[in-house]
Formats: sequence, C-alpha cells, structure tokens
Amino acid sequence: MTKGTDMLSAQQIDDFRSKGAVVLRGIFADWVEGAREAIAQNQASPSWRERTYRPDDGSAPFFQDYVVWNHFDGYRALVTDSPMAEIAARLMRSRTARIFHDHILVKEPGNSVVTPWHQDAPYYLVEGEQTVSFWVPLDAVPRERAIEYVAGSHRWGKNFKPQRFDGTDLFESDPSEAVPDVEALRGELDILGWAMEPGDAVAFDFRTLHGAPANASASRRRVISLRWVGDDARFVRRPGPTSPAFPDLDYEDGAPFGGADFPVLYEAPR
Repeated sequence: MTKGTDMLSAQQIDDFRSKGAVVLRGIFADWVEGAREAIAQNQASPSWRERTYRPDDGSAPFFQDYVVWNHFDGYRALVTDSPMAEIAARLMRSRTARIFHDHILVKEPGNSVVTPWHQDAPYYLVEGEQTVSFWVPLDAVPRERAIEYVAGSHRWGKNFKPQRFDGTDLFESDPSEAVPDVEALRGELDILGWAMEPGDAVAFDFRTLHGAPANASASRRRVISLRWVGDDARFVRRPGPTSPAFPDLDYEDGAPFGGADFPVLYEAPR
C-alpha cells in the first residue's frame, strides 16, 4: 500500500496550512468503486440522521447522510484501508489522526440546491487547531460545478453563525456574526476551486469558508466528505444540538475529544 508519506509534498502541506484548502490528485482512486456501491446501499437504507432536500421547484433531490462510514464496506475501506488517516495527520501536523465523522452528499442531475457559503467548525461538538476534511468526488466535477473555498479564511479568527442548507439558523440563540456575502466580495477574495476527477480530493480546514453550486447538469454529483481531528481536539458545548447530532453522547465542555465513536486510526511512531 502506498503510504501517506509518499503522496504529499511539502508544498501541499504548506498550501493547506496557509490557504486552508489544497487539491490532491488521484489519491483515493482505488476506493472509488467501493464508495459508489456504498452510496447505493446507503440511499436504499439511510440512517436516522439522513437529510434530503427536495426543492420547492420540483427539481431533483439532494441526499445527505452522516456518521455512516462504519456501516457500509465501501465507506469503511476508504477510511481504514486508504492512506487517508496518515495524510490527515501530516496535513494537520499532528502525531495522531482521529476520525470524527463522514458526510455523504449526492446532488442528483438537475438539482437546484446551492450549498451556501459556510464554515464547518461552528456546527460541530469538537474544536481545535488541528482539523481536516477530505471532499472526495465519485463523479467528474467540472470547474463550473466545483466546490469553492475562500483562501485564508481559516485564519480570520471568526466562527460565523451556522445555518442549515435551507437557510434556517442551526442555533436559535447564537449571537455569532453572519457569514459574509462572498458572492458580492468575489473581486476582493482569493477563491479556490478545481475541476476534479473521481478519486481526487480537496483537503480543507474546518474553519475554511466554502460553498458549492447547484447541479444543473445531466450527471450525478456523488461525494463523500470525511472529517478528522488531531492531538489538540476538545469537546465543545454549543447552544443546541450539533450537526451531526450525537444525542446519546455524554461529554464535558473542554474535555479531550475521544471515545469509541471516534477512533484514532493513525499514530506516528515516536
């Protein structure tokens, strides 16, 4: 098996740290077919966390599910058999890489839902400086339909108010600042985005602002996004149920992040 040390350059690690997002070409290609099979199985048997947006305009649905990586063989293989955990640790500059959760996103052909600009960090019950998500497409994504990132936004020192993708607030009592109007500021910001092939990935920090367009094409856009944390991860209490929700999880605010649901899958040799 190819190791993470053979698949990352020093420049990619530096770009991840400075820009908050970096593209990795072909890095998970060997796990694409298994992940596609898992998505079919997942859509046929979704979890209780499943959230599918069905637009009012009657266009195709946008399927989402969470925390299912260990329920389907194709997802599990991508998490445990690929070099993702080691790559995560190297990008985070962490001795360990701990899986947090997965997010399955399927925009069917003709889906009109725009994924709004947001950060992931404010939705979660974990926080820390060492975080990374891998956005792995299982279908070709041209640049005009690609997920986009605001370079450097992970270093702004802000947690913007989290909203559901339908525009409603996740936490009613959250006084946080609203996400800025990125579209109106495009000329002033460094917007990153790449055409991608199945098995490519974008690695990005939980705090990096990102969004994605609707899928007006005749092709599916299947994605699995996998979220990891490093050595400094801590539990954090939010003003309400987080996304994804872990209603049965007992934890203390500020305690080291861990537990059976979030195993360490890579640890660098001492």
